[in-house]
Amino acid sequence: METVTRIGEMQSHAEELRRKGAMIGVVPTMGYLHDGHLSLVARARKEADVVVTTLFVNPTQFGPGEDFERYPRDPENDERLASRAGTDILFMPATEEMYPAGFKTYVLTEGLSTVLEGAFRPTHFRGVTTVVMKLFHIVKPHLAVFGQKDAQQAAIISQMVKDMNLDIRLIIAPIVRESDGLAMSSRNVYLSPEERKNAVALFRSLRFAEDAVRRGERRVETIRNGMEEILRNAHVSAVDYVAFVRPGTFEVVERIDPPDILVALAVRFGKTRLIDNIVIPVS
Repeated sequence: METVTRIGEMQSHAEELRRKGAMIGVVPTMGYLHDGHLSLVARARKEADVVVTTLFVNPTQFGPGEDFERYPRDPENDERLASRAGTDILFMPATEEMYPAGFKTYVLTEGLSTVLEGAFRPTHFRGVTTVVMKLFHIVKPHLAVFGQKDAQQAAIISQMVKDMNLDIRLIIAPIVRESDGLAMSSRNVYLSPEERKNAVALFRSLRFAEDAVRRGERRVETIRNGMEEILRNAHVSAVDYVAFVRPGTFEVVERIDPPDILVALAVRFGKTRLIDNIVIPVS
């Protein structure tokens, strides 16, 4: 595995690979890699000739008072894990390399970026789409792999790719969970032992929703009330949202109808904010 830190060098690599006819796959990450990230690398490995994993804690997607400074970082271990998972090139740019003095241009996907996560983190998705667009131009991939855990992010990037006529195939890979169901996340390290024990309530509440729909319940309010009770019993500090939306469009629904529904939630344990979701087929 080769580690690259400069944009120009990464672009030169990408141009040479394309000239040789190699298919490039990219897996954008903020590092502190876990099995969820590594599953994305493994998926890219199956689809592409050359896998580029990017490791960059992107400051523009963090709002005031969020955890940019304390976001977990372990680049040495990330290099080991990325190599072991099948990464060919690890792109690790510095902040000043990606956002030099005088940087003024941002990418914004309207509508989708203002609901759910966007309502609680107003500048978050502007930062996400900007950095992803930059990475696409730097790495020049044929395909990119993202995780379903960040379902709204995946929908927004899909919209951006479509609207901007980017010749990139997106792959949205399934959520990877701990043995007790908690979705893998770099922020899980923030949880105290007691909070970690209680955090499994996110998955339990989603499974409650899934079971209710399978039994024939179609009233959103009824299912949401049951989910919120599970979360309250887990001593969450706050429930930011429990939302029922159409996958892809994130249109909020009040009654569950075919073909499927995405149930998304965001909760807080102390200062730690966790998200999760599930797509439920509806017949």
